[in-house]
Amino acid sequence: MNSQLPVHDAEASPDAARWRDPRLSPTERADALLPLMSLQEKVAQLVGVWVGADASGEGVAPHQADMVDGELRWSDVIRHGLGQLTRPFGTAPVDPVAGARSLAASQAEIAAASRFGIPAQVHEECLTGFAAWRATVYPTPLSWGASFDPELVEQMAGQIGRSMRAAGVHQGLAPVLDVTRDYRWGRTEETIGEDPYLVGTTGAAYVRGLEAAGIVATLKHFAGYSASRGGRNLAPVSMGRRELADVILPPFEMALRLGGARSVMHSYAEIDGLPVAADEGLLTRLLRDEWGFTGTVVADYFAVRFLQTLHAVAADGVEAARLALRAGIDVELPTVDAFGPPLVEAVRAGEVDEALIDRALRRVLAQKAELGLLDQGWQPLPDGVDGLRLDDPAAQEVALRLARESVVLLRNDGGLLPLDAGRRVALVGPVADDPMAMLGCYTFPSHVGVRHPEHGLGVELSSLREALGRLLPGLTHAPGCAVTGDDTSGFAAAVAAAAEADVCVLAVGDRSGMFGRGTSGEGCDATDLRLPGVQPDLVRAVLATGTPVVLVLLAGRPYALGPEVDSAAAVVQAFFPGQRGGQALAEVLTGAVNPSGRLPVGVPRDAGALPSTYLNPALGRRSEVSSVDPTPAFPFGHGLSYTTFEWDDAGVRGVDEAPAVATGGDRLDWAVDGEVEVDVTIRNTGDRAGTEVVQLYLHDPVAQTTRPVVRLVGYARVPLAPGESARVTFGVPADVTSFTGVHGRRVVEPGDVELRLGRSSGEFAATLPLRLVGAERTVGHQRRLVSTARVAPAAVPQSA
Repeated sequence: MNSQLPVHDAEASPDAARWRDPRLSPTERADALLPLMSLQEKVAQLVGVWVGADASGEGVAPHQADMVDGELRWSDVIRHGLGQLTRPFGTAPVDPVAGARSLAASQAEIAAASRFGIPAQVHEECLTGFAAWRATVYPTPLSWGASFDPELVEQMAGQIGRSMRAAGVHQGLAPVLDVTRDYRWGRTEETIGEDPYLVGTTGAAYVRGLEAAGIVATLKHFAGYSASRGGRNLAPVSMGRRELADVILPPFEMALRLGGARSVMHSYAEIDGLPVAADEGLLTRLLRDEWGFTGTVVADYFAVRFLQTLHAVAADGVEAARLALRAGIDVELPTVDAFGPPLVEAVRAGEVDEALIDRALRRVLAQKAELGLLDQGWQPLPDGVDGLRLDDPAAQEVALRLARESVVLLRNDGGLLPLDAGRRVALVGPVADDPMAMLGCYTFPSHVGVRHPEHGLGVELSSLREALGRLLPGLTHAPGCAVTGDDTSGFAAAVAAAAEADVCVLAVGDRSGMFGRGTSGEGCDATDLRLPGVQPDLVRAVLATGTPVVLVLLAGRPYALGPEVDSAAAVVQAFFPGQRGGQALAEVLTGAVNPSGRLPVGVPRDAGALPSTYLNPALGRRSEVSSVDPTPAFPFGHGLSYTTFEWDDAGVRGVDEAPAVATGGDRLDWAVDGEVEVDVTIRNTGDRAGTEVVQLYLHDPVAQTTRPVVRLVGYARVPLAPGESARVTFGVPADVTSFTGVHGRRVVEPGDVELRLGRSSGEFAATLPLRLVGAERTVGHQRRLVSTARVAPAAVPQSA
């Protein structure tokens, strides 16, 4: 199957075929093609079409039923060409090989129908893997954050990208770079965490993996979406420019500069009354003029029309389209609507400037040139499609490794864990025997598969009960209750099972879903952070038996763990760990795997002490002037191990100075444009191998604007055998101390600061005082964004 590009009348001109020439740059090819196209052909390149989307109200996206036209004729849609195809694999279950062949046939029709023979750019969701039937399901982004392992996340993304490319897909709608601001927000599970440094470094790694596989990574949601009032989805955002600049935007900067993302999806948010979809300052002046972004900006689904229907800043679809194009949106997704025929007529009538169409089209065509979609030899059918497999052992192994690294041991009083086969173990709780408790809302089985039960899950998926039962024969089980609802009739059996056991594993948490069909996920926001349904009552009832309890939370957000659960001897947190999550969790509980996960979000102690994350200034912490104490039960970065680690010999030195080390009360000068190195020796003092996660925090005691008490500026995973030591060295540029000052500029401010080496944001092993010296320095997008980290073997001290 191939595509022969139709001959254009204008090819009598010697420059007419320049757009086909792969020796030219993508922008030069776009500039050569653009003048040859009619207005209808131009606009057709700026829209997607969602074939097979359900207009009955049972769709997978908000307002889908309102805006999907079930009467669209395929021949009419593709007559002038087509910009994008939306989710040919992610709309309904389809066999991968059959799906790839069907997609190739559609692409051949698109190319043959238009004058220029240009195929569509195909996009899919890929947050937890290629969102297709029979594709590997990886852990959710909160689990990526909990791993503190960007290298493994990059490897995962590379596998995801290669599987998408092999199926004929070009663009992935991931990663989500929203920084968690309120855990009640249903999409917390899609975020990497509450710290911009962790989100940015991990997100950039995901982008590198996806882009290296040839897939266009799409950063979302730019910007502010996660800071909505009350944690409600698609609610207004009240945010000052400093929070936007210092918390929300840095992950996008990192993913663009350090990852090379080629697309950005704007957010649904309205910030201080201005919808992002109409915000020229954000989408053009900042993103393009200041940051230098040259890729495409795509609309979040139906968001152009939302300027009329939800935000009420446009009177009709044409005005919504004009506002979106002027702001800097290039492509309307998921299907043709506001960028449809009325927009063509408005341009012809002079109501919308055709230059806006041309500006967006130039970017779209340049990206298609990068992808090879303007090449004359383009083939619609990928090579090797008959052997296409989206879930193979190599992918599952990475999914398992990431799941293992993401499990966080929060408490282990008396060494109750790991469990051994000699104990009588009861497993109770509503998520204990539910395989879907491993999956987030943007996994294919949760997002789409639930509406097609006749097709099955498409992947092997074990519940905790199945996985733990393989390691602990004789395990007893009772669910106790459902995730939601008020039925307590199962409490008696659960309590009896716990009372008769030596140890009770109590598994509680979420059921992920979409738009109210779950307790976590898009549109599944919470009013507070109590466990859903009657689960809190079940927890209290089981704890009252006096049997030692291991509380396991399988959830998409952190839930409050107040005084009523203090009697739980052990607490384990997992954030939807994916297809192999049951096995990973069982291995951690039994000691086959030593836990190394760290919290990417704090675990609150009070269900109502929100919104609050660890990035608070002093007034956001516990004080004598408020009766509300926001101190978390477990802070950001916290996590325990089955072994012990000793931290020693911490110091700091200037990179270009004499090797003398400043320790204790000495304060080292640090040039405002310089770099220091921070060192610490980590030794495994236990009797089993384990991984310590060394975290580096900045404390700025006096600044021209209020600052977080501490914030993360570096981290490293340090795997060590028993008795083994390593020397961890961070290279810290002064640029990472920058913040938005009183005049709205990002500055490195001279003055005293501290670098703190910590096991978490609440537990520090060493504090290293420094003084930034020199004149206040303004920095911009080209500043150094991250600290480097090196881990090298270290000699074991003789005294050890």
